[in-house]
Amino acid sequence: MLKIMVVEDDPSIRKLIIHYLLRQGYQIVEAENGNKAYEIFQNEHLDLVITDVMMPIMDGFTLSSKIRSVNIDIPILMLTALETYSDKEKGFMSGADDYIVKPFDMNEMMLRIKSLLRRYKIASENKIVMPHITLDYKSSTCVMNQESIELTRKEFLLLFKLLSSPNQIFTREQLMNEIWGFDSESYDRTVDTHIKRLREQINCEDYTIVTVRGLGYKAVVK
Repeated sequence: MLKIMVVEDDPSIRKLIIHYLLRQGYQIVEAENGNKAYEIFQNEHLDLVITDVMMPIMDGFTLSSKIRSVNIDIPILMLTALETYSDKEKGFMSGADDYIVKPFDMNEMMLRIKSLLRRYKIASENKIVMPHITLDYKSSTCVMNQESIELTRKEFLLLFKLLSSPNQIFTREQLMNEIWGFDSESYDRTVDTHIKRLREQINCEDYTIVTVRGLGYKAVVK
């Protein structure tokens, strides 16, 4: 069972969040300030941290920085009433992975939590597992319906990138820079060619690679 720590000095908000998380089947630990939360973090295995920003003793920015100095992978979701660009920038610079402004919709919070946990699982295991297809980053292997699919290294990296962040649009330039490198002599058409090959080689019902006209590509997971 995945364990989530809720750090919030307002008891009513903390109880509400915990109520929703328990209904989703998560195991919960709670803290009313950053200092107590960091003690818990040092002594328990956690899969995700939800933290308020404005708290007594130790605020959320400091807590995130301390956690991130020890663990670079654990997802951190910040909850705050501060919504200026500088506030958000400070939050991300302190180590937060996502940021949601109060008052927030609980369903939106759950979607963000699930997305963060999914990315954390991919990052920690270097593997994408879907009902009909599995991508293993360490071995660069693609298996669909228990059959190995032969992909070139670039094709594999391109597919892994798209499926790692479903519904996120990546421009051709982004994909070129990350997969082929900034100093590559390849062109935008190279991405199009590799996408075409992936569509031809893999007919998987788990996802669809969608062309976003004028921008690039995204993977829509079904």
